[in-house]
Amino acid sequence: MAGTDEAAAVSRPERIRDEISEQIIQIVARLAAEEGAHKVTVRKIIRELGVTNRVFYNRFANCDEVLRIVYRNVVVQMRENIKPDFHDRLSFEKFCIDTAVSVLMQTYDIKMQFRYYVFEHDSLTEENRLWWYEKIKKYYYYALEQGFARAVDADALCYAIWCFCRGYYADAVSRQLSKTDAVRYFAFGFRCLLDGVVADQQKGDHE
Repeated sequence: MAGTDEAAAVSRPERIRDEISEQIIQIVARLAAEEGAHKVTVRKIIRELGVTNRVFYNRFANCDEVLRIVYRNVVVQMRENIKPDFHDRLSFEKFCIDTAVSVLMQTYDIKMQFRYYVFEHDSLTEENRLWWYEKIKKYYYYALEQGFARAVDADALCYAIWCFCRGYYADAVSRQLSKTDAVRYFAFGFRCLLDGVVADQQKGDHE
């Protein structure tokens, strides 16, 4: 990605974290948004900042390290925006669907910028997967206790939802669907998936 720029990297046990580090992260975030992550190079960064290679490599090992920080910042911000707001089955179902759609909308643009290596930089993937597993299980057990959901294999459910969401995002991004179409198709599919977990009695009431 960064070409021959990476050859200038110097191995150091500790790297500087200061205001310039934050400026580099902000520049990389903007370049990724404007040109795509695959076009970010150390040369472009130091040219914008008006510094030498040494200033960059004293703080980061390479461009990928900064890009991972940019991507992770988006993931963390998205997680912090999840605010439970429900009191009955219908509001719980709406919360589940709205949350899934919100995650898609908040991450769609950044995934478009990172689409050339979205899978490699999604974990982050393992840590991200485990975070979502715990979150999904928490809400599933709540729904089960309240009678909103029927008993299913919780681990299989977490895996199914993770695969559906991650696979859907990857396909929508790779084919560059409009955000409007991506949200519409995703909401429909996720509602179908959720219907498979709704308690039979509640299903009958809903129908």
